[in-house]
Amino acid sequence: MSTFFDEMKKSFADVKVSEGKIDTSDFLQASESLVKLFDLLGSSAFAVVQKDMTGNIEKIRKKLLSDPINSSTLQDLILGEAQGKDKTATQGLLWLSRGLEFTCQAMVETVTNPTSELTKTFTDSYSKTLSKHHGMLIKPVFKLAMKACPYRKDFFAKLGADQDKVNEQLKTWLDALEKIVKIIMDFFTSGNYGKGL
Repeated sequence: MSTFFDEMKKSFADVKVSEGKIDTSDFLQASESLVKLFDLLGSSAFAVVQKDMTGNIEKIRKKLLSDPINSSTLQDLILGEAQGKDKTATQGLLWLSRGLEFTCQAMVETVTNPTSELTKTFTDSYSKTLSKHHGMLIKPVFKLAMKACPYRKDFFAKLGADQDKVNEQLKTWLDALEKIVKIIMDFFTSGNYGKGL
């Protein structure tokens, strides 16, 4: 029986990280696979989250395609753009990483609190992550999406029929996602690369 994780183009567990640098192409494929998770949440309210993440993935991909040598890792991409005026891909990466951080936190809370419903775990993690970066117009849209989460049991059933396998794969995926998001966010902080973005 295949699971949601079996069907991913690339898992965060398979993203190449060498000497602390994250492979841009791998990262983009893993991020695209993560965006499909919102399809399983089954509400059109999540379209705004998906659209935002997909748009940011495109900004980074465009940079990678136009300058593959200097954008082969996320760190090189940020450093390359830090020299110039156009920071479109850096901004895309910052916002995509915030979206990944939110998703990761929501799923970690869901796994850690097996009796909590998704509306609670997603709302809690939104408050801890994305909420502080959103203005008055965006917050209600996201809060509405959180309220539209499916029941926990329905969501996990969509991840795959073999729940033991799902739980094992989910844990591996989340551990990798958490590490990658931390590397990116720490790098942004280290050089204040997200300033004004």
